[in-house]
Amino acid sequence: MASKPHPPLMKKHSQSDLVSRLKTRKILGVGGEDDDGEVHRSKLSQMLGNDIKYQVREPVGLRVWILVSAVAFTVMALMALVLPKQLYDIVFEEEINNTSVSIRLYGGALLSLSLIMWNGVYTQEKIIIQWTLLSEACYFAIQFLVTSVTLVEIGSLPNAAILLLLSRVIFLLVTLLYYYHLGKGRPKKI
Repeated sequence: MASKPHPPLMKKHSQSDLVSRLKTRKILGVGGEDDDGEVHRSKLSQMLGNDIKYQVREPVGLRVWILVSAVAFTVMALMALVLPKQLYDIVFEEEINNTSVSIRLYGGALLSLSLIMWNGVYTQEKIIIQWTLLSEACYFAIQFLVTSVTLVEIGSLPNAAILLLLSRVIFLLVTLLYYYHLGKGRPKKI
Protein backbone atom coordinates (compact mmCIF):
# COMPACT_ATOMS: atom_id res chain seq x y z
CA MET A 1 0.00 0.00 0.00
CA ALA A 2 1.48 3.26 -1.09
CA SER A 3 1.11 6.21 1.21
CA LYS A 4 -0.15 9.48 -0.14
CA PRO A 5 2.53 12.10 -0.55
CA HIS A 6 1.90 15.13 1.62
CA PRO A 7 1.31 18.43 -0.11
CA PRO A 8 4.24 20.83 0.09
CA LEU A 9 4.16 23.16 3.10
CA MET A 10 3.10 26.68 2.31
CA LYS A 11 4.95 29.56 3.83
CA LYS A 12 3.01 32.00 5.91
CA HIS A 13 3.34 35.59 4.86
CA SER A 14 0.52 37.46 6.52
CA GLN A 15 1.11 40.09 9.21
CA SER A 16 -0.77 38.12 11.87
CA ASP A 17 1.39 35.05 11.16
CA LEU A 18 4.57 37.11 11.61
CA VAL A 19 3.26 38.52 14.91
CA SER A 20 2.41 34.99 16.00
CA ARG A 21 5.93 33.83 15.20
CA LEU A 22 7.42 36.75 17.14
CA LYS A 23 5.31 35.91 20.19
CA THR A 24 6.34 32.26 19.94
CA ARG A 25 10.02 33.21 19.76
CA LYS A 26 9.61 35.47 22.79
CA ILE A 27 7.94 32.69 24.82
CA LEU A 28 10.63 30.18 23.85
CA GLY A 29 13.42 32.66 24.53
CA VAL A 30 14.97 32.46 21.08
CA GLY A 31 16.97 35.61 20.32
CA GLY A 32 15.89 38.71 22.15
CA GLU A 33 19.01 40.58 23.16
CA ASP A 34 18.55 44.10 24.50
CA ASP A 35 20.71 47.20 24.00
CA ASP A 36 22.97 46.28 26.93
CA GLY A 37 23.73 42.89 25.39
CA GLU A 38 21.81 40.92 28.00
CA VAL A 39 19.58 38.06 26.90
CA HIS A 40 16.27 38.19 28.70
CA ARG A 41 15.05 34.89 30.02
CA SER A 42 11.71 33.60 28.84
CA LYS A 43 9.01 32.11 31.05
CA LEU A 44 9.99 28.61 29.93
CA SER A 45 13.70 29.09 30.58
CA GLN A 46 12.95 30.57 34.01
CA MET A 47 10.96 27.48 34.93
CA LEU A 48 13.62 25.11 33.57
CA GLY A 49 16.44 26.76 35.54
CA ASN A 50 19.85 28.24 34.82
CA ASP A 51 21.41 28.14 31.42
CA ILE A 52 24.91 29.32 30.62
CA LYS A 53 23.75 31.41 27.66
CA TYR A 54 21.89 33.77 30.00
CA GLN A 55 24.98 35.08 31.74
CA VAL A 56 25.11 38.73 32.69
CA ARG A 57 27.84 41.00 31.43
CA GLU A 58 29.71 41.63 34.68
CA PRO A 59 32.04 44.47 35.67
CA VAL A 60 35.73 43.57 35.71
CA GLY A 61 36.78 42.03 39.01
CA LEU A 62 33.26 41.43 40.36
CA ARG A 63 33.75 37.70 40.96
CA VAL A 64 37.13 38.31 42.60
CA TRP A 65 35.57 40.94 44.87
CA ILE A 66 32.76 38.60 45.92
CA LEU A 67 35.27 35.77 46.51
CA VAL A 68 37.51 38.01 48.65
CA SER A 69 34.44 39.17 50.59
CA ALA A 70 33.29 35.59 51.16
CA VAL A 71 36.72 34.57 52.46
CA ALA A 72 37.02 37.69 54.67
CA PHE A 73 33.53 37.24 56.12
CA THR A 74 34.21 33.56 56.85
CA VAL A 75 37.57 34.27 58.54
CA MET A 76 36.15 37.10 60.66
CA ALA A 77 33.15 34.95 61.64
CA LEU A 78 35.38 32.07 62.72
CA MET A 79 37.60 34.45 64.69
CA ALA A 80 34.56 35.94 66.44
CA LEU A 81 33.20 32.48 67.25
CA VAL A 82 36.46 30.94 68.46
CA LEU A 83 38.41 33.94 69.87
CA PRO A 84 35.85 36.60 70.88
CA LYS A 85 37.90 38.35 73.60
CA GLN A 86 41.02 38.59 71.47
CA LEU A 87 39.05 40.06 68.57
CA TYR A 88 37.58 42.75 70.84
CA ASP A 89 41.01 43.49 72.32
CA ILE A 90 42.54 43.96 68.87
CA VAL A 91 39.93 46.47 67.70
CA PHE A 92 39.24 48.49 70.84
CA GLU A 93 42.59 47.96 72.64
CA GLU A 94 40.95 47.31 76.01
CA GLU A 95 39.85 44.22 77.85
CA ILE A 96 36.24 43.65 78.87
CA ASN A 97 35.14 40.38 80.42
CA ASN A 98 31.42 40.28 79.56
CA THR A 99 31.50 40.62 75.78
CA SER A 100 32.04 36.98 74.74
CA VAL A 101 28.39 36.16 74.12
CA SER A 102 27.66 39.26 72.04
CA ILE A 103 30.81 38.82 69.95
CA ARG A 104 29.95 35.15 69.35
CA LEU A 105 26.47 36.20 68.24
CA TYR A 106 28.16 38.68 65.90
CA GLY A 107 30.28 35.80 64.59
CA GLY A 108 27.17 33.71 63.94
CA ALA A 109 25.53 36.55 62.01
CA LEU A 110 28.72 37.11 60.07
CA LEU A 111 28.91 33.41 59.22
CA SER A 112 25.36 33.61 57.88
CA LEU A 113 26.34 36.55 55.68
CA SER A 114 29.39 34.63 54.47
CA LEU A 115 27.08 31.86 53.23
CA ILE A 116 25.26 34.46 51.14
CA MET A 117 28.63 35.63 49.78
CA TRP A 118 29.65 32.07 48.88
CA ASN A 119 26.36 31.66 47.03
CA GLY A 120 27.09 34.89 45.15
CA VAL A 121 30.44 33.51 43.96
CA TYR A 122 28.84 30.62 42.08
CA THR A 123 25.56 32.01 40.80
CA GLN A 124 24.83 33.29 37.31
CA GLU A 125 21.67 35.16 38.28
CA LYS A 126 22.00 38.93 38.15
CA ILE A 127 19.41 39.53 40.87
CA ILE A 128 21.19 37.20 43.32
CA ILE A 129 24.50 38.95 42.70
CA GLN A 130 22.80 42.32 43.26
CA TRP A 131 21.23 41.17 46.54
CA THR A 132 24.58 39.76 47.63
CA LEU A 133 26.26 43.11 47.00
CA LEU A 134 23.41 44.99 48.67
CA SER A 135 23.57 42.83 51.82
CA GLU A 136 27.34 43.32 51.92
CA ALA A 137 26.93 47.10 51.60
CA CYS A 138 24.34 47.15 54.40
CA TYR A 139 26.69 45.19 56.64
CA PHE A 140 29.58 47.61 56.03
CA ALA A 141 27.37 50.65 56.68
CA ILE A 142 25.91 49.19 59.89
CA GLN A 143 29.33 48.10 61.15
CA PHE A 144 30.69 51.59 60.49
CA LEU A 145 27.85 53.16 62.49
CA VAL A 146 28.04 50.68 65.39
CA THR A 147 31.82 50.96 65.67
CA SER A 148 31.63 54.77 65.55
CA VAL A 149 29.01 54.90 68.31
CA THR A 150 31.02 52.44 70.43
CA LEU A 151 34.17 54.53 70.06
CA VAL A 152 32.27 57.66 71.10
CA GLU A 153 30.89 55.84 74.16
CA ILE A 154 34.34 54.55 75.14
CA GLY A 155 35.93 57.94 74.61
CA SER A 156 39.09 56.65 72.94
CA LEU A 157 40.24 56.31 69.36
CA PRO A 158 42.69 53.38 68.96
CA ASN A 159 44.63 53.03 65.71
CA ALA A 160 43.09 49.62 65.00
CA ALA A 161 39.59 51.09 65.25
CA ILE A 162 40.48 53.95 62.91
CA LEU A 163 41.86 51.42 60.43
CA LEU A 164 38.67 49.36 60.77
CA LEU A 165 36.46 52.41 60.14
CA LEU A 166 38.51 53.49 57.14
CA SER A 167 38.48 49.98 55.66
CA ARG A 168 34.68 49.77 56.08
CA VAL A 169 34.18 53.03 54.20
CA ILE A 170 36.44 51.84 51.37
CA PHE A 171 34.74 48.42 51.23
CA LEU A 172 31.32 50.10 51.23
CA LEU A 173 32.30 52.34 48.31
CA VAL A 174 33.73 49.44 46.27
CA THR A 175 30.66 47.30 46.91
CA LEU A 176 28.28 50.10 45.95
CA LEU A 177 30.33 50.77 42.81
CA TYR A 178 29.97 47.13 41.72
CA TYR A 179 26.28 47.23 42.61
CA TYR A 180 25.81 50.32 40.46
CA HIS A 181 27.79 48.94 37.51
CA LEU A 182 25.86 45.68 37.58
CA GLY A 183 22.89 47.64 36.30
CA LYS A 184 20.75 48.63 39.24
CA GLY A 185 21.64 52.32 39.07
CA ARG A 186 21.35 52.78 35.32
CA PRO A 187 18.02 53.79 33.84
CA LYS A 188 16.73 51.64 30.97
CA LYS A 189 17.15 53.07 27.49
CA ILE A 190 13.91 53.64 25.69
